[in-house]
Parts: sequence; C-alpha cells; structure tokens
Amino acid sequence: MAGVSRCMKYSMFIFNFLFWVCGCIILGVSIWIRVSKDAQQEVQIDSSAFAGVDLLIAVGSIIMVLGFLGCCGAIKESRCMLLLFFIGLLLILILQITAGILGAVYRSQIETALNNILSESIKTLQSSTEESKAFQQKFQEYERKNRCCGLLNGPQDWGKNFNTRLANYKICECAAEDQSTDLCTYAQGRYIYKTPCGELIIKYVKDHMTIIVGLAFGLAVIEIFGLGFSMSLYCQIQRK
Repeated sequence: MAGVSRCMKYSMFIFNFLFWVCGCIILGVSIWIRVSKDAQQEVQIDSSAFAGVDLLIAVGSIIMVLGFLGCCGAIKESRCMLLLFFIGLLLILILQITAGILGAVYRSQIETALNNILSESIKTLQSSTEESKAFQQKFQEYERKNRCCGLLNGPQDWGKNFNTRLANYKICECAAEDQSTDLCTYAQGRYIYKTPCGELIIKYVKDHMTIIVGLAFGLAVIEIFGLGFSMSLYCQIQRK
C-alpha cells in the first residue's frame, strides 16, 4: 500500500498554519477596531463601517477554523478533518466567485448606489436636530482634512447650516495656505473648497475595488492550491 508523502503532509501543515495565522491577525485587528474608542471616533462619520468590521470578524473566525482543521488533518492524517477543510474551502471559493460575478455585473450601478446614499446623507447636513450635529461636526473635520465641501453640490448641501460656525471655524472654509490655490473658490463672502467630498468618496471606493478584486483573485489561486493539496493528501491517506 502506498504511504503518505511526507513532503505533501508538511507542506499542507505549513500552508494551513500560515492560513491560521492570517485568520488570527484579521480577527484580532477587527476586534480591536470594534472595541477601540479611537477607532469608533474615526468611523463615527459613517456608522455603517462597523458592518464591514463585523464581516471581517466573521471572515477571520472562519479562516482560523479552516486553518485549524487543515493543520490537524495533515499532522494527524485525519480524513474527516481534511474533508471538512476541503468542503469549507470549496464553499468559500464558490461564494467568492459568485461575489466576483455579481460585482462585475453590477459594477456600473455602484456609483448610482453611492450617489443615492450620499443624497440621503445631505438631509443630515441640512438638519438642525441635536442628533445630526455630531455627524455635521465630524463631517466638517472630514472636509478640512480632505479639502472638499459638501457631498454632491458643494455648499448647497449644507442648506441653512452653511453659515453655522462649528468646531471654531466656518463650514467649507479654506485653510489660509490653500486660499490662493486651485482648490478654493470665493463664494458667499469667504474662500471655500470647490470639490464636493462625494467625488473623493466615489473615487476612493473605485480605486479600492480594483485592489479588492486583485486580492480576491490572488486568494482564489491560493485556495485552489489548498483544495488540491487537501484532496491529494486525503486520497493518499485513504489508500494507505
């Protein structure tokens, strides 16, 4: 009877150990972001960002479990663990491919969806309720940091709140060093940034989508190797 290849066995173990370590890192960083007060203040401008953090926690947990199954299955030569690893990795790969296809099909609609979200946020900028003031102040800090004004239509997005003074400076007001540059325009008695923040947000999302697609493709290649290793090792153990 043919034995189990030691090279494949330990290659499978090392692969899954690194897989497990990646899961630990993703899970640890995600939990830190979720509970850190500083991180919560950073994403306060968009509370939906926590949905992405929660997703990363789930992904990190799944990767840790799969890595554990792969490591133990390889070292202990357990067909059950290797089969569970194979099935789990195959399901992730199928979901990944499905998400990629849907992303390619609906890519043209992403900008429209973002514009709709930004349009809804404009209502918060124009609101005078106490609940909206925290968002307004945080967004104004975002404007100064990124040298932009409003979301889609510049100062018009602020409505009557445009002349309100928040955080000791006026809304959309250019920094002194920027007033003589192309970043600013003179309107309503002061220099303001002329680029809507929505343009920067949409550009940021589009740029990072390309990175995400590249990472997903690279991860898919690694997953295919993992599937091949695990099934080959499974078959060797079965024949032993």
